[in-house]
Amino acid sequence: MNLRMTFGSLAGAAVSAALVVSAPAPVHAQDSADLASAVTALRAIATMRADFVQADAGGQRVKGVLTLKRPGRIRFQYEKGVPMLVVSDGSALTFVDYEVRQVQRWPIRNSPLGALLDPSRDIGKYGRVMPTGSDRIVSIEVRDKARPEYGVITLVFTRKGEAPGGLELSSWAALDSQKRRTIVTLSNQQYGLPVPDNTFRYNDPRAPIRR
Repeated sequence: MNLRMTFGSLAGAAVSAALVVSAPAPVHAQDSADLASAVTALRAIATMRADFVQADAGGQRVKGVLTLKRPGRIRFQYEKGVPMLVVSDGSALTFVDYEVRQVQRWPIRNSPLGALLDPSRDIGKYGRVMPTGSDRIVSIEVRDKARPEYGVITLVFTRKGEAPGGLELSSWAALDSQKRRTIVTLSNQQYGLPVPDNTFRYNDPRAPIRR
């Protein structure tokens, strides 16, 4: 497996996970209700931990554990053998490649992930509800037409009474500006777990090696 290529797809999927978009507001009453429910569901999550599987268009799959603590903090911990990490400490989103000892950081307020992590963001003004053929599934496509480099993300929710807000984020599909598609599927979601703040720290691989 090409880890660096996989990481690029993973990072793209993570960064695209909740774009603030400029699509037209939905016109149907049910669409409006579903979009409002999705916004409520995202905002109702205080902490969440879930297993994830990420697949790219070539069929490569990478597993890991996602930990979320609102506002502002998220961690994508990849399976053993994948020396990569995506983490936000609430102020910056960081991509770490331990194999080549590289770190990239962006202010979380400028990141598309801000729409997922910042409770003050109102994505309800911009999303577009997509048909799914099932009353149990709510699918919302989000994109920023003014920032095509962000790509397109489709968030998929499953109606579940015990989930925060009655909808559970079950997967998302991201299409980046180079038309590369990645799909992240969540399972075993757990809510309200105690999550210490140091979960969102990382070991900087650029630190000098002491002898």
